[in-house]
Amino acid sequence: MILRERDTDEGLLVAVCDDDVLGETFEDGEVSLTVTEEFYGGDEADEQTVVDSLARASVANIVGEEAVALAVREGFVDEANVLEVDTTRHAQFLRM
Repeated sequence: MILRERDTDEGLLVAVCDDDVLGETFEDGEVSLTVTEEFYGGDEADEQTVVDSLARASVANIVGEEAVALAVREGFVDEANVLEVDTTRHAQFLRM
């Protein structure tokens, strides 16, 4: 997985995606999701590093089968809130 963290005025923003979706665009009807290097590009990360990052996140954007499955399995995202976009999955969360 690829992980990127940014400190913002609102807290830690985490973007994580599967390696194979970086640079791809997924479309499903009116929904279009582009996994840009600018937003999602970062460092390779193992599952534990991603989990630790998501645990500290105020906001997270997650794309890809593996990354979303991890977020669901670890309790960061409810499966009912996961979007299927074309051939990938997308989830977001905001911690208040």
